[in-house]
Amino acid sequence: MSVVVDENIDRLLKATSRSFYLSLQILPGQIRDQVGLLYLLARVADTIADTGEESNLLLTSLEKYRKAVSNESSAIDLGDIASLQADPSESDLLLSVNEVIEAFGRVGSTDRDVMLECLLTIISGQRLDVERFGTRGSSILSLQNDDEMDDYTYRVAGSVGEFWTRMSMSHLVFHGQDPEEMLRLGIRFGKALQLINILRDIPSDLNIGRCYIPSVRLADLGMNVSDLKSKHSMEKFRPLYTEYLNLACKYLDSAGDYISLIPRQHRRLRISCMLPVIIGWRTIRLMRQQNVLDREESIKVGRKQVASILLKTRLASRFSSYESRLMWSEREMAQ
Repeated sequence: MSVVVDENIDRLLKATSRSFYLSLQILPGQIRDQVGLLYLLARVADTIADTGEESNLLLTSLEKYRKAVSNESSAIDLGDIASLQADPSESDLLLSVNEVIEAFGRVGSTDRDVMLECLLTIISGQRLDVERFGTRGSSILSLQNDDEMDDYTYRVAGSVGEFWTRMSMSHLVFHGQDPEEMLRLGIRFGKALQLINILRDIPSDLNIGRCYIPSVRLADLGMNVSDLKSKHSMEKFRPLYTEYLNLACKYLDSAGDYISLIPRQHRRLRISCMLPVIIGWRTIRLMRQQNVLDREESIKVGRKQVASILLKTRLASRFSSYESRLMWSEREMAQ
């Protein structure tokens, strides 16, 4: 497999990106390094915000990081945040942050500007998270309404779909596609994956005092945030949960439309997009079948399934009729 940027960056990606690393390896070489670096840069901000310690420390660290990536300051030390990580790979990433920033600085100026615009949007979303939810030891707080949820999914993921699209259209040949339509679909693509994460990770988010399910929508069901801590609340919660799953499916439909607009000669790009879409549909299918509020249940597409999906997408990229059947069947099973 190709090394992304250099051996150390590649090592960090392997340790932190899991299934995304598969998509990254498939990507065309013209955009692989930029996408891989943006993932690591965004993961640093996400790890800082999710540490759940004293909020001033997190906000200060995010601001130091923002200045460093914006070339407003020199090397930074995130050792205090790194020491608080339970996951060794995330600690390693924070301790290696200056190497990641240095690699970012070597990217061509045009691409770097596009990457920085996206990264600053992501950092703003993570900062808003810390300001809104406070720390791990505080009481559980929630988003207020669907507009706040939509804004959050755009900042941390829709913006990535936008970046991915701009990078693809800048470095690969696209004939006849409307850039604005591609960007719109790309944003919805990113939102789909983040909304799935939100709906799957309700228990773990509650553990750190965060609820991304809007309180207004819970109140419509006669529920509050605390009710989501009990697996016995699932049936009462299910109508709203199903509504959000259906919204995620609509976003994934847009992702399917996005893939259909990628010229067929760009097989690697099509495969790298199909993989997360199909994993997304499989995850939604599991979420419809299981009780997401039951902390004992694990909702995850296994490694063997991911490997099988990858083989299918490689084949589908060669035969349009098989690709259509594959995408349709996976979509139907998720409905």
